[in-house]
Amino acid sequence: MFDKIKRALLGSALNNEAISGEKYSVLWGLPILSSDAISSVAYAVPEMLIVLIPAIGLASYHYAVGIALCIIGLMMILVLSYRQTIEHYPNGGGSYIVAKDNLGVYAGVTAGSALAVDYIMTVAVSVSAGVEQISSAFVTLKPYSVEICIVIVLLLMVGNLRGIRESSRIFGIPTYLFIFSMLLLIVTGFIKVITGAPIVHAQTPPGYYGVGSISLFLLLRAFSNGCTALTGVEAVSNAIPNCKEPVRKTAKRILLLMGLSILVILGGLAFLTNIYHPTPGEGQPALIVQMADMIFGRATVFNAAIFYFISGSAFLILVLAANTAYSDFPMLLSVMAQDGFMPRQFKTRGERLVFSNGIVFLTTIALLLIVVFKANVTRLIGLYAIGVFLSFTLSQTGMFIRLLRTKEHNWLPKALINGLGALVTATAVIIIAITKFGEGAWIVVIIIPLMVFSLLKVKKHYFAISKQLKLTAEELKDFDLEHKKYRNRVIVPIDSVNRSSVRSIRYARTISDNVVVFSVTIDHEAELKLRETYAKLNTDIPLIVKYSPYRKIVEPLLEYIASEEYKYETGDIITVLLARFEVKKWWHRFLHNTTHFRITRNLLKHKHVVVSTIPLQLNDDDDILHSEKYNPTNEKPW
Repeated sequence: MFDKIKRALLGSALNNEAISGEKYSVLWGLPILSSDAISSVAYAVPEMLIVLIPAIGLASYHYAVGIALCIIGLMMILVLSYRQTIEHYPNGGGSYIVAKDNLGVYAGVTAGSALAVDYIMTVAVSVSAGVEQISSAFVTLKPYSVEICIVIVLLLMVGNLRGIRESSRIFGIPTYLFIFSMLLLIVTGFIKVITGAPIVHAQTPPGYYGVGSISLFLLLRAFSNGCTALTGVEAVSNAIPNCKEPVRKTAKRILLLMGLSILVILGGLAFLTNIYHPTPGEGQPALIVQMADMIFGRATVFNAAIFYFISGSAFLILVLAANTAYSDFPMLLSVMAQDGFMPRQFKTRGERLVFSNGIVFLTTIALLLIVVFKANVTRLIGLYAIGVFLSFTLSQTGMFIRLLRTKEHNWLPKALINGLGALVTATAVIIIAITKFGEGAWIVVIIIPLMVFSLLKVKKHYFAISKQLKLTAEELKDFDLEHKKYRNRVIVPIDSVNRSSVRSIRYARTISDNVVVFSVTIDHEAELKLRETYAKLNTDIPLIVKYSPYRKIVEPLLEYIASEEYKYETGDIITVLLARFEVKKWWHRFLHNTTHFRITRNLLKHKHVVVSTIPLQLNDDDDILHSEKYNPTNEKPW
């Protein structure tokens, strides 16, 4: 049944050759890989104003334009820089690979950890912001924000598990709808100003505007909030292997179009807010919803349709912006897993040629954040941006060092761009860490070093495993598989003599001449009954029964193996053959004990012990009892 549901949701498995069709063109790569960066403008401008307006009032709108222009300038530096990253590192990995290759392992793992945190936050923040947009237009949905977020994240997971090509079709169109709706909003807003049409300002709550003075710290706080508009800029460099050939050219075009889209939408929204004075904040409608209401209104059916179209497209792009993380986060984990810094389960693609384990892991952590922070964008935003700007800094620094070392063609202007990018993003990291420290950034400041420590421990473990498993050429020659053979001794633990245990005893005879049947009892009367039944088998295989006063199962078996009675010799391999039966229905499993799991877990700690299982597949209850006159008052079956 599980397989049927899985196939209905995800589709049939794809073979390896189908990977060539699971690639992004520019047309579909732009919405998938840039949805995070483009959508970030929907909450970058309001987050700046939330900081400024309560402090300096109407002057906030003027300063927000200046801050937005600074952010656009930083974005242009990053776009130019990441074009070089795409050129030199077409296998993906972005900041992680660049930092590891040029600054060392510790810098690379730090960049990878920072990026991983950012992608997780992207899902939590984007979905929460999207639900905030739609609940602003439909206020009755507000109390169910967390539940709606959970459903949306699960749908995103299913969509991405279906494969790259299908997810690009499902999640690509809303990005284009959002770009169109923002152009419509911005152009119409400026046309109304140019033509002298009356401007309707938002209704402002009493005491909303502050009358304080402007300070550098205030502007830096607003800048750090607005920097969320740059999250996702690195997405293209991380997912280059998912682009169609020629991958470098395709990725560069996607990155350029992303930069132009952010420039127009962020700049246009910032200038419009200076004219229309929307009032974002707790309890207020989302900024884009307010702007759509002020510019178009809902007086006519046509205007109302445009208002809901803009509100709906903002909701969709913010929700689906999380798809950028679903595209890049599993790829990042795969690259790091190939280097041994992440569990190997993240390295390989699943049945639909996507990194399924990474997708499920991302979903789990993002849902946890949404529930803990109750889908509150302002609370979540405090954890945002510091991770991505740290990865920006390490990536820019890594490219700067590379260019200084290689001195390739036109290296000097390229080095200047990367050096400037490293300096500016490092400054942004410091600003964000200081201004957002009390808002939750302290959590990220602690988590990233812990992640680095954990990933280095994973690498250390894999290295130790490799050293223990690796065979030298001399050791290979020493193995004489024809003449030096293990002596196999078999122990068959049983609880009673039944169809399953007898089957295991019969099989034991086929793999060894040295077989012992072993049982543990806590009742002398039960021991006598077992011996009496076993004697009816007429076999020369000895039955060893040990009394266990403390009801232990594994310990008596281990004590027997180590005892003089068993006469174990160094070099012997002991096969413990466990009999078990497989039931038809999933809920039947809960009706039977899990002793075999505990036995296996304990025995596998010993080098000379092999644990094997002999299953007996049982029929369905109804099939067996169909011809029987079953009565629930019958005596218990054992």
